[in-house]
Amino acid sequence: MTKPLVQLDHLTIRHGQQVVLRDVTLGIAPGEIVTIVGPNGSGKSTVLRALIGAIRPASGRVTRQAGLRIGYVPQKLSIDPTLPLTVRRFLSLPHRVDDARAGQALDTAGVGALWGRQMTDLSGGQFQRVLLARALLSNPQLLVLDEATQGLDQPGSAAFYRQIEAIRSDLGCAVLMVSHELHVVMAASDRVICLNGHVCCEGRPEHVATAPEYRALFGTGTQGALALYRHEHSHSHDHDHTHEAAE
Repeated sequence: MTKPLVQLDHLTIRHGQQVVLRDVTLGIAPGEIVTIVGPNGSGKSTVLRALIGAIRPASGRVTRQAGLRIGYVPQKLSIDPTLPLTVRRFLSLPHRVDDARAGQALDTAGVGALWGRQMTDLSGGQFQRVLLARALLSNPQLLVLDEATQGLDQPGSAAFYRQIEAIRSDLGCAVLMVSHELHVVMAASDRVICLNGHVCCEGRPEHVATAPEYRALFGTGTQGALALYRHEHSHSHDHDHTHEAAE
């Protein structure tokens, strides 16, 4: 069995007296796309922060491969609208990046033409792709995205996730995402983890989508998402089998 890039074992995290996560165990294998779903307040972003080392657990252990390179795309980033800051300059903060690396990262993120644009002039989708480009500068083995498409419309979100799939194919990196867009998640993920303070269920999208724990959180009235999921998999992927997934 392939050694995980990162492994959380029996992780419990508290904010003050409140237990945010209890006994969470999960691992991310090289090259896989894993998405964490769950209701608001379920601890999704907390898992990501624990994984990258930004939060110290109350108990349990986080084990990362030695020298693991992680690229992180935050949920949002505020930039002073009065600050003149081009996309190229932004990529060199806080550490100088040469033109070749900056250009390659922007091209990989699908926004190579934005090189000289002001950050404050970008659309929401363009801004998120520039954040993605910045995360790619480290040539990550694990790309972590925290609700990276929040605020984008459905076509914009779908296009962003297709870009993530292409990046995984090109770079061979693993991807860990938090998302609330269940239909897109089902089309883009190898594995889904349903979280609500603890791991409710996990597995391939078609397994999680039919699990009682998932249905209890998200309901069963998602036949439109089911149709979209099957459509995307039958037309956008060269898989050798058909996913009979529901959401």
